[in-house]
Amino acid sequence: MAVKIKKLKPLGNRVVVKRSEAKKTKGGIILPDSAQEKPKQGEVVAVGPGKTDDKGKLHTLQLSVGEKVLFSSYSGMEFTSDDDQEYIILGEEDIIAVIN
Repeated sequence: MAVKIKKLKPLGNRVVVKRSEAKKTKGGIILPDSAQEKPKQGEVVAVGPGKTDDKGKLHTLQLSVGEKVLFSSYSGMEFTSDDDQEYIILGEEDIIAVIN
């Protein structure tokens, strides 16, 4: 389910990722959006402050805004902004790798 949101500030160890655009086929075959697999990569656009442990110490995230990342298929919550951009909110543990 997509939710329309204007601004978003992630809490804890969560990040907001702008999902990459789906690739077009070279053969000219047009697939409807429902048949296309959504990309599992994107760009980090916002990061939370980090996670606080049992002793009250804040552990900041290893990610920063602007990094391109890979994430697992069925993780996070998807939402669409007012300008129809697709985003996903993920926990830092759902990010698999940073793309250099």
